[in-house]
Amino acid sequence: MSTNLKYLSLGILVFQTTSLVLTMRYSRTLKEEGPRYLSSTAVVVAELLKIMACILLVYKDSKCSLRALNRVLHDEILNKPMETLKLAIPSGIYTLQNNLLYVALSNLDAATYQVTYQLKILTTALFSVSMLSKKLGVYQWLSLVILMTGVAFVQWPSDSQLDSKELSAGSQFVGLMAVLTACFSSGFAGVYFEKILKETKQSVWIRNIQLGFFGSIFGLMGVYIYDGELVSKNGFFQGYNQLTWIVVVLQISVCHPVATSTSRVQEILLPQPPDLLKCWDYRREPPCPAHTVYIFLNLF
Repeated sequence: MSTNLKYLSLGILVFQTTSLVLTMRYSRTLKEEGPRYLSSTAVVVAELLKIMACILLVYKDSKCSLRALNRVLHDEILNKPMETLKLAIPSGIYTLQNNLLYVALSNLDAATYQVTYQLKILTTALFSVSMLSKKLGVYQWLSLVILMTGVAFVQWPSDSQLDSKELSAGSQFVGLMAVLTACFSSGFAGVYFEKILKETKQSVWIRNIQLGFFGSIFGLMGVYIYDGELVSKNGFFQGYNQLTWIVVVLQISVCHPVATSTSRVQEILLPQPPDLLKCWDYRREPPCPAHTVYIFLNLF
């Protein structure tokens, strides 16, 4: 891979990750007339769009044949119900995590959220050791401890911030609990998904379609339970505007919410970079910076 492509990929990754956090935070705190968009519906829309993107990739791998696409989906999903059901557990956790991230960004500033959410690196490492029997060296554990210490220092309030934080202590606590829960769910679901990938021969695109299918179902259940009254009153797409759609699209292009491992975890756990297109999951950050560009190249 050329050096220029690596730097371009790194730039795209940084832009995507930063843009998602800032736009999501701004969309949840922007004061405007009318009802605000529902985060539960945004999660469902993102899942449906992710399914469409993965179907396009399977269609491309099937040499752009609708008959071959239909045969692949039928053979790999409908004819293998038990394999498909295995994805229900991580999919449900991912759906919960996506909703928690909206809660976190509604109650925390973008910088605090971004730093705190990096604890998913620690949780992913812990679950990788316990569930995948991976071994970490002294320096690797030291790196994780330094990461955890850095996050703790970020959360420690300074004297000049005490007064302002006291006024919103409740929301700060809610946001912190949401992002910490998301970190643990991200680590467990991601490692669980990685374990499934290693035990089966189905393509990652098929697996992601299965994840999106269950994610859409769980997401719609959440919409009905928590926001059913608001949806029946103002509609499913209430409060949607251009900014909302940007947030949804960024959720698709940034392999974020959702994480077998981040690029930094891969650097800690995997000395050699894995095959890019075979290990990508749309819910996680790419295993190496250049992978986002590979996704677009593979799609188009």
